[in-house]
Amino acid sequence: MKHAIKQDLANHIRLNYNIEVDPNSLFDIQAKRFHEYKRQHLDALYIVTLYNRNKANPELDITPRTFLFGGKAAPGYFIAKLIIKLINSIADTVNRDPDMRGRLKVVFLKDYNVKFAQRVYPAADLSEQISTAGKEASGTGNMKFAMNGALTIGTLDGANIEIREEVGPENFFLFGLTAEEVYALKAKGYNPRDYYNKNSELKLANDRIASGFFCNGDANLFKPLIDNLLNHDQYLLLADYESYVECQDWVGQAYRDQDNWTRMSILNTARMGKFSSDRSIRDYCEDVWNVQPVPIQIEAYAQTNVTLKV
Repeated sequence: MKHAIKQDLANHIRLNYNIEVDPNSLFDIQAKRFHEYKRQHLDALYIVTLYNRNKANPELDITPRTFLFGGKAAPGYFIAKLIIKLINSIADTVNRDPDMRGRLKVVFLKDYNVKFAQRVYPAADLSEQISTAGKEASGTGNMKFAMNGALTIGTLDGANIEIREEVGPENFFLFGLTAEEVYALKAKGYNPRDYYNKNSELKLANDRIASGFFCNGDANLFKPLIDNLLNHDQYLLLADYESYVECQDWVGQAYRDQDNWTRMSILNTARMGKFSSDRSIRDYCEDVWNVQPVPIQIEAYAQTNVTLKV
């Protein structure tokens, strides 16, 4: 069933984007509103890292991946819109590079909305819920992905914490700083350049973006992104980069064992009952609204000769 749904999305992409994606590849999806604390930029850095690895070693044995993005940015949110531009620029470069054939594809899904999401959620193998811990940025999208059998890569943020508790730590790809570690790092003074200077893959990924490699040599286009990361990095992308890359590499290895991956996927769906709307509304009634259910006497309605529509 999962493969058939992935094939359907692959057909949609081929017809609407003229891009061929392999439904047998790992569908790695991040679909949500674009915001710096949701860290789509971190996902993009990993794609560039994989690209760099493949260019340096064309014989590298990697798990084929299709990276899919969906979402929008507020009209006045310059940095978020620039991240969208970066992802599309990376996609243009990766998808046209013959060295990436059968290895990497990147697609930005246009006009993402609720109706189209019905096609996307069940096609996901991996759900990206990588917001900075403590920002409560992982809310309901991660539930929809998990209910449809996607495994989650994520931080201990928002509903990720409860999902991990329900599906089991062994069925969740955890990385990154905790909320407490985020606060402690900021309190003692966070310098993103320290992480940039000590990690060669991170440095190469940033430098390649800064050079204009993904935008026809325009070194100024993504300069605001690079300057923001190296001098401020409010949401600690660089601090979490190494942990994220290691976790993503683990994901790639895990996907090769399809029997175990399918088992993990099934357990993600089977253990998501806590997140049903019935349970949620019941909790609101008991803990927030302080209201009780009101029993309805069906016999009383029957005596009024009123037709009940259910």
